[in-house]
Amino acid sequence: MARILFVMTGVDYWTLADGTKHPTGYWGEEFAAPYEAFKAAGHTIVVATPGGVVPSVDRGSLAPEVNGGPDGAAKIAETLSAATELAHPIKLEDAQLADYDAVYYPGGHGPMEDLAVNTVSGKLLTDTLASGKPLGVVCHAPAALLATADANGKSPFAGYRVAAFSNAEETQAGFADKAKWLLQDRLVELGVDYREGEPWAPRVEVDRNLYTGQNPASSAPLAAEMLKAL
Repeated sequence: MARILFVMTGVDYWTLADGTKHPTGYWGEEFAAPYEAFKAAGHTIVVATPGGVVPSVDRGSLAPEVNGGPDGAAKIAETLSAATELAHPIKLEDAQLADYDAVYYPGGHGPMEDLAVNTVSGKLLTDTLASGKPLGVVCHAPAALLATADANGKSPFAGYRVAAFSNAEETQAGFADKAKWLLQDRLVELGVDYREGEPWAPRVEVDRNLYTGQNPASSAPLAAEMLKAL
C-alpha cells in the first residue's frame, strides 16, 4: 500500500490587507474527505507541517451550513477527532519525498499565510512534480505553488492546468475586498493555465501527475482521481 504525505498549514490565522489576523487554518472537509478515501483504500497517511506544529482547523469549516447540515458537520468533526495523524505531525523540514508515494495539500486560508512563502514546501512541490508521483493540491493550497518561483519568477508549474479557489468564490465568501492578494490572480501571474468552474461546484483538473481542485467540494473527487494512480 502507498504512503501519502499530507502537507498542511502550520498557522491559525490569515493576515488581511488592513493588518488584522483572521482566524483560520486548514479546511475540515479538504482534510477529511481525502483522508477517509485514502485510508479506506488501505493507504498510510503522514501529516507534515512547518516546524511540526499541530495543525489548526478553521472553525468555520465545521459549521453545519458548509457541510450539508448537522449530520455532515458531525461526520467531519468525527473524522478529524479520530485522525491520530493530525495530533502527531512530522516537521515539514524533515520530510523526504523518497519515503512517500504521493503528496497531498489540503487548503483553507492558512496556506495563503505560510506555505505561499515556504521555500521548503516549494522545493517539495517542485521535486514531487519532477518525480512523476501523484501531487494533489486543493482550494487555497495552490497558494503554495507561489513558493516554487525562482529569482526570475519562473515556476516549473507554469503551463500546467490548475484549478484553485476563484476570485468569484472569494468575493462570495466576503474576503475579496479584504485580502492582500487573490489566489486566482497570483496563479495567473505565476504562469499556470488557470481553469475556473462554477462557484462552489466540484472542479478537478488532472495534468500529468498534478491533481488540483477548485474548492472544498472538489476534495473528494480529487482524491478519487489520485487513487486511480495509486
